[in-house]
This record gives sequence, structure tokens and C-alpha cells, in this order.
Amino acid sequence: MVDLAAILLSVLSPGTLMALVLGTGLGIVIGALPGLGSVVGLSICLPFTFGMETVPSLSLLLGVYCGSVFGGSISAILINSPGTPQAAATTLDGYPMAQRGEAGLALGWATVSSVLGGLMSCVVLILAAPQLARFATSFGSVEIFALILLALTCIAAVSHGNTAKGLLMGAVGLSLALVGTDPVTGAARFTFGTQFLSAGFDLIAIVIGLFALSEALFRVATGNSGTAEVSGTRIRLPRLADWRGRIGTLLRSSTIGCVVGALPGTGAATASFISYASARQLSPRGKHFGTGEPEGLVAAESSNNAVTGSAMIPTLALGIPGDVVTAILLSAMVVHGVTPGVRLMSEHLDLVNSLFVVLILINLVMFLLAFPMVRIFGWLLSIPQHIVTVGIVIFGVIGALTVRGNPLDVVTAVAFGFAGLAFRLTGFPLAPLVIGLVLGPQFEQNLRRGLLLNDGNFLAFFTDGPLAGFLFLCVGLAIFGPLLRRGFSCVRGAVAQPQK
Repeated sequence: MVDLAAILLSVLSPGTLMALVLGTGLGIVIGALPGLGSVVGLSICLPFTFGMETVPSLSLLLGVYCGSVFGGSISAILINSPGTPQAAATTLDGYPMAQRGEAGLALGWATVSSVLGGLMSCVVLILAAPQLARFATSFGSVEIFALILLALTCIAAVSHGNTAKGLLMGAVGLSLALVGTDPVTGAARFTFGTQFLSAGFDLIAIVIGLFALSEALFRVATGNSGTAEVSGTRIRLPRLADWRGRIGTLLRSSTIGCVVGALPGTGAATASFISYASARQLSPRGKHFGTGEPEGLVAAESSNNAVTGSAMIPTLALGIPGDVVTAILLSAMVVHGVTPGVRLMSEHLDLVNSLFVVLILINLVMFLLAFPMVRIFGWLLSIPQHIVTVGIVIFGVIGALTVRGNPLDVVTAVAFGFAGLAFRLTGFPLAPLVIGLVLGPQFEQNLRRGLLLNDGNFLAFFTDGPLAGFLFLCVGLAIFGPLLRRGFSCVRGAVAQPQK
């Protein structure tokens, strides 16, 4: 009881609570503005934490992290532009709901799913951190390659009736991910002799162009016809009865987010697309996904927010940052004299328990702050549509410029803005391109490392171990499962036909 009292005294102190609320609110705003995202928000706030105590400083950074992941869903739903890459899957059903005049309800589904997914990851972090940390270490290059290959099967799931176009767009995304420096040899490839392409295309610039700028161009080209009317939007929570039949998707997607988040180098975008694809295949409402089905929002938002807590598992238990975000959090802990790793649980147990409580409070605060934040954004979008369109362009250009400070990223965003408009008008889905672009670098790096470890023998991947074999089996089921179901349906129909 003394330890619990000390933890609560530390977490519930005015300084910690102020940092927690400020960080979460700032994270929601940063996440909702296309082009900023978690890394930019943490980079801005990191210098301010050096003079703070350990728990308040980490509360501020964790608040920015969790808030930004949720905040990306606001712009994804309201203006069809994901504020962060993690929210790309949210646009698939969120914006169609907004087009039907259900923007408030869509935000309600996203908010509740985000909070519940985040709280579930906190529970997993508290109960199973050491076990999941050991499980994460069993994932080598081959296993991560198989997991990412499973995520790439989502391309078929989000193509909505035109798989050929979806696969083509996925191939385009994978091809764009190859531009830049070879991760193994360091040689430049597909740069056409320009220094600008030596670092590859910036993901944020392409996402801003495909979604935000193409949305503005689409509004101009169509005279705002078909765009969502979201002025004065307020969050409208779904009824308890509406959750009937969707609880399973919430639990499954949160579990996927927890497991994927514990694996170094994967991230929330991977978890979100895997959860969305699995929900579409397993749900009886799967055929409505992509047309404004709330279950698609549940799958996407619960999984990407479940990553936030479980991503701390390799950072705290092993001292291994899974991505740039957790690397920044790890550096903040080191600055304050705390070294994450195997001894953290024994040497700084009070700090670890405090962080557990902080993460729970952040999700609760995020739920409360979502209501006024959405009203503010809804008020901003109540101004005339032509001004909203100009604002989308301005914030998109600023977002593309601020990521790397390279003016040519603006050129990339504008070019992909026009490309995105052409894709929309010709019926090519944008989500598969983003999936290929997001997962492409990890796909290639783990494939190359796996081939090096197996002397170039790709067939050895399938016998690398039971975990890799299981994941490849899941890939096979994801690819051929719909074909088998369709075949069985045809056979049953043919058998039943003579009996009529």
C-alpha cells in the first residue's frame, strides 16, 4: 500500500497532471493536422522535458504520442486526409460515413474504439510485458518478413471490387519504396542522377499529396459535389446496442495491435491494415467495408491505438526502440538517468508502475479532450467551402515542408496531389499504394536480411521455424481463403440446383 500511495502521489501531482493533459491535447492537435504526426510532436516537446522531473516529462511525451495517433482519425474522417500514416485505414470507412452526414457518429466510433484499444494495451503491458518481450525476441528477419507479407495481403481487402487495380496500385507503392539508397549495399538506385531522390520519397509528403491535396483538387474539379458536410460536427457516441456483433472485432483488433506493437520495427500502420483486412474477411458485414461500415473504424482505430502501449514493451523490457517514436522516448529516459533494459523492472519498479498508471490516465483524458477538440475542428470547417479548400492546401504544403525542411518535398506532394486526383477520377484506390509504400522498406530489408542468413535460399524461409511456418500459412489462407469459399459456394449451389 505504501508503494501504491507513492505511485499515486507521483502521478496525481499537479505538475504531472498538467503535463499529461497538455501533452495529450497537443498530441491530438498535431495528429489532426496533416503532415505533422507523432515524430514531429515529440521532437518539438523533447527539449522542454530536460528541466522537468522524470515522471512529468515522460507523461508529456507519452501524451503527445498517444494523442497524435488518435488525432489522425479526426482529419481522416472529416476531410479524407489522415493526419498520420497510422490513420490511413480510418479513411476507408470514416469519410464515407461523413459523406452520408454521419461524421459525428464516425468520430464517436473512432473515439470509443481508440480509447478501448489503448486501455487494452495498457492491461497487456501491465500483465504480460516480460512474456511479450521474450516473444518479441523470437521474431527474426524471416518472421518479420512473413508478418509484413501478411499485412500486404490487405491490398486485396481494400480494393473493393476491383482487385486488379488494387494490386497495380500496391505494386506502384512498393516500387516507390525502392527509390533511394540500397539498404544493404548503400548504392543509389532509381534516382536518375538527382541528389534529391538519394534519400527516397518522403512518406508524409506522398500521403499529404494523395489525400489532402488531391481532396482539395477534387473539391475544385467537382465543385464540392460529393464532399462531406462536416460544419459544426460534434461527437455522437454509438449506442450500446450498436456494439452487438462488433465486440469480437474490437477484441481481435486490439489483440493484433498489442502483438504487432510489441515487435520492433513494425508499427501502428501495419497493425491497422492487418486488423482491417482480418475484420473484413471474418465479419458478416465484410461486404459493406469501404462504404461507411462502423466495424471498419473499430478495426482500424482499436488496433493502431493498442500499439501505443505495447510498443513500450521492447523499449522498457529490452531497451530496444521499435521505431523513431520509442527511440525518442528512450532517449528522454536516458537523459533523466534511467536506462531501459532487463534491469529496469528491478531497479526502477516505481517508475515503471507510474508509467503504467500514466498510460491509463492518458487514454481517459484523451476521451474527455476529444469532445472539445472535435467541436473546434468542426467550427473551423464551418467556414465557406472554398476557404476550407484553400486551408487544406496551405496546411498540406506546410506539413510537407516541415518534415525534412526540404522544399522539393512540396513538389513531391503537389505532384502526387494531381496523381491522386487522376486516380480518384479513374477509380484507382489510394489505400493500396499507401500500404505498399509504408510496408515496402521493411518488406525489402527483412527479405534481404533473411536471404543473407539463408545463403540466398528463399525456400528455406518456409522451414525456418514453426512461427515463420504459421505466419506463411496465414498468408496462404488470406490469399486463397476467399477463392476457396467462393468455390465451395458454387459447389453447394450446383449440388442444390437439381433438388429444386
